[in-house]
Amino acid sequence: MNTIDLTPLYRNSIGFDRLASLLDSALSSSTVSSGYPPYNIEALDENRYVISLAVAGFEKSDIDITVDRDLLIIKGSKPEDENRKYLYQGIAHRTFERKFDLAEHIEVSGAEMKNGLLKISLVKEIPEAMKPKEIPISDTGDAPQPSLDHQPETVDQAH
Repeated sequence: MNTIDLTPLYRNSIGFDRLASLLDSALSSSTVSSGYPPYNIEALDENRYVISLAVAGFEKSDIDITVDRDLLIIKGSKPEDENRKYLYQGIAHRTFERKFDLAEHIEVSGAEMKNGLLKISLVKEIPEAMKPKEIPISDTGDAPQPSLDHQPETVDQAH
């Protein structure tokens, strides 16, 4: 079992708690996944992603998709059909739950199901206030912009 001590990260940084927790959980052996259902994560471009899950045999009504803070949870459960008697059942219809940690500003924009694939669309929407701003450089011949100088407040002595 390999473990990495993340104490220095916690000790020397502020606001990276979630990142450290993700690294810690990814490296721990207790988070073994069953591998069902299989899935792909695809980057369509810099700000758009798609998660595709192979959910053959499931109907839309059998699947729940929720987002709780920065966690995408996909659950599927198929009701048992007691009237069927299988000689061999190779198509899995078992209950599943998949969880995906979402980075800041990643939003689920939609979901669709076609040909046994559940596709969940995600988009990275950075607020305008957090986007980089370009600062224009003025020519040397331009008049300087007025600056705001700190003026001490005068105290009214007339009591």
